[in-house]
Amino acid sequence: MTAPSPDSSTPPTAATAVRIDLPDGRAVTHRDVAANGARFHVAELGDGPLVLLLHGFPQFWWTWRHQLTALADAGYRAVAMDLRGVGGSDRTPRGYDPANLALDVTGVIRSLGEPDAALVGHDLGGYLAWTAAVMRPKLVRRLVVSSMPHPRRWRSAMMGDLGQTRASSHIWGFQRPFIPERQLVADDGALVGELIREWSGPRLQEDGADEEALAVYRRAMCIPSTAHCSIEPYRWMMRSMARPDGLQFYRRMKRPVRVPTLHLHGSLDPVMRTRSAAGSGEYVEAPYRWRLFDGLGHFPHEEDPAAFSAELVSWLKDPEPDRP
Repeated sequence: MTAPSPDSSTPPTAATAVRIDLPDGRAVTHRDVAANGARFHVAELGDGPLVLLLHGFPQFWWTWRHQLTALADAGYRAVAMDLRGVGGSDRTPRGYDPANLALDVTGVIRSLGEPDAALVGHDLGGYLAWTAAVMRPKLVRRLVVSSMPHPRRWRSAMMGDLGQTRASSHIWGFQRPFIPERQLVADDGALVGELIREWSGPRLQEDGADEEALAVYRRAMCIPSTAHCSIEPYRWMMRSMARPDGLQFYRRMKRPVRVPTLHLHGSLDPVMRTRSAAGSGEYVEAPYRWRLFDGLGHFPHEEDPAAFSAELVSWLKDPEPDRP
């Protein structure tokens, strides 16, 4: 890995902060693809059926570094993309509503020359994976979501569960103008490292967070305009709840998911409560499997990458995903 430290005096750019190799030295293929009126950076490893990985906040494609290797070794074409406004992708002035972001995802599938993909999403990436599976079901072969309920379940929890409202205090804080952006980049992105530590389970906290990994995330957040773009989706999600565009989106999400779905969650997730995520299966009219990782927090794919990757690969290869 060749990422400069977050306190470097050189202003971070996508080329230096995002286009990096994997920690084990394996070189991924970095390239840009056009989709939905913008340009998206992807990191690719392996050959075979496409598995497209979608990151959450406050991260970028690199959060899937362990799964890229595991999937490629298992015979898949593993591609991790940077969402609009993050990492090496375009920072557009608008287009951060979930419907448009989901069209980014399905557009990338087409631009990669594939008929469909297994979508794997964490946090915001999971929210968009749910959305893409509803909006463009023919392009989604299978669906894997981590640390995020179905959008309608998320909305219900945010509006009716005081515990979830408290757990999502950072999202409410994002609704302020200017201040959140400044906080995210202050002290070379120190808040990014603090959030990842706080949202992780005790295993990562007891063993000590990987400071080198946190430095990568901090530096990526300090790329100009990234902080603003990375929180715009959350502003839309909250401010649109009672607006016509938001009501239309959530009505649209009543359509059931009709592809096999694996739902993964950390039992100690302090950001998205287990009771908020559980029950998302009511929106799936296809094989649905729920797996709870005991003792893990909001980032199960990084806190215990071996267990997460094993569950993911096993399920993708299972010809009968309806089995418990």
